[in-house]
Amino acid sequence: MSATLVAKELAAGHGERVLFADLDLVVAPGDVVGLVGANGAGKSTLLRLLAGLDAPEHGGVRLSPPTANVGHLPQEPERRPGETVAAFLARRTGVAAAQQALDAATEALVSGDPGDAYAEALDRWLALGGADLEERAAEVAADLGLTVGLDQEMTSLSGGQAARVGLASLLLSRYDVFLLDEPTNDLDLDGLDRLERFVTGLRAGTVVVSHDREFLARTVTRVVELDLAQGQVRAYGGGYDAYLEEREVARRHAREQYEEYADTRASLEARARAQRAWMEKGVKNARRKAPDGDKLGRKFRTEATEKQAAKARQTEKTIERLEVVEEPRKEWELRMEIAAAPRSGAVVATLRGALARRGAFTLGPVDLQIDWADRVAITGANGSGKSTLLGVLLGRVPLDEGTAALGPGVVVGEVDQARALFEGDEPLLDAFGALVDLPPAEVRTVLAKFGLRAGHVLRPAATLSPGERTRAALALLQARGVNLLVLDEPTNHLDLPAIEQLESALDSYTGTLLLVTHDRRMLKAVQTTRRVVVEAGRIHEA
Repeated sequence: MSATLVAKELAAGHGERVLFADLDLVVAPGDVVGLVGANGAGKSTLLRLLAGLDAPEHGGVRLSPPTANVGHLPQEPERRPGETVAAFLARRTGVAAAQQALDAATEALVSGDPGDAYAEALDRWLALGGADLEERAAEVAADLGLTVGLDQEMTSLSGGQAARVGLASLLLSRYDVFLLDEPTNDLDLDGLDRLERFVTGLRAGTVVVSHDREFLARTVTRVVELDLAQGQVRAYGGGYDAYLEEREVARRHAREQYEEYADTRASLEARARAQRAWMEKGVKNARRKAPDGDKLGRKFRTEATEKQAAKARQTEKTIERLEVVEEPRKEWELRMEIAAAPRSGAVVATLRGALARRGAFTLGPVDLQIDWADRVAITGANGSGKSTLLGVLLGRVPLDEGTAALGPGVVVGEVDQARALFEGDEPLLDAFGALVDLPPAEVRTVLAKFGLRAGHVLRPAATLSPGERTRAALALLQARGVNLLVLDEPTNHLDLPAIEQLESALDSYTGTLLLVTHDRRMLKAVQTTRRVVVEAGRIHEA
């Protein structure tokens, strides 16, 4: 069915901290609204409010018609122990919940219920695609090249396989309104292409949060920005690239308007001070210089003094009438550098006849040499073996055949795809401190530069958001010198300013780089000297 979602005067916050207020949004059929803003600005919070999962502090959300089905697909889909692929797909498409409601309505009907609840439950189950979900799931899984069975448990899947199942759940969904939180995370280039075609082909209204700039440029029809620094919500017509241009113009105009206002006010205040000084000086002179009998002179000086006072009052009234222009608050910006260790030997890493088996998957045999200052982009489909290749190169994945070696003087700095360095129960301060030779006060300073302040450092590392764990991993690169930098999908969960800062830091980094990414704009922005393509466990250079 065609459905429209309307949010009116929404407000939300954490404690005393306001995320956004007076937010109005209309999502009509066919709209694709890109929701952007820095990490922590409230994007995921807003999606939960729109989905009806949380209650706003003010305002409300309504659907037209009220029976429309809203699909909220959060980032990092939960993989529950014992849940099969088929059950996961049913849950993510809303069919599982609709089936439960239909079963309950069926029991009530047998017990003598008039049948209205049953009819509504049946309509919902049919609308969500419950009647043929099993057949469609098998077709989509085959089309995506998903080789696992639908009865296999989700927790047994690799990261690449789980990403494909997550994409399958989206492609199988038949919601009337889609709320997508980071749907591009962990998708390969083929998956991104499929997702783009799916989103642009939807008749349903869509709100999407994504940090993939190319995806946003290709899909969204308008942009809503949650500007945490200014405490404002701004809507921009047109696509993502038009938003970037319009935002830059708006920021420049805001700065110019404030500077014009500040200059005018400063000039008027200086004039008022001068006029007051002249008036006070005139009064003193009148008292000192006027003889008792010089009535004309006293009168002249008194009138001159009163004129100066009138001018001063007039200037002050002009200042009061000025329309106040607030100074644009400066956004917090990540300023990232990658600390360099002394250069390593000429040969950084080698694989000779390297073969590694991981369950049913085999990498190799691989022959590969990485030399000093090589900047290597490693690309390939999900499940092709990119992360396994990195693990073999670093000696983390044992070989069944062949040899792997790191060269002399190699100091590795890594951001792994799972962000596994910060998944434990110990506080972030302790987990980070164990990896660097710095006192706690300096650890706090480094983390604060990456937006991880007092409210973060004492929390168990595992409770941090994916974006916060990513920033902690990047902070580690700044805190200790490296000469072999290994980045596995570094843009996942980072906000757009942080991605741009990472690209800038990589531009000035002089060591050896191994970069795995599906971020198409990052692949264009970061200078590389080689490209290694991984296909079904084998490699070749493009």
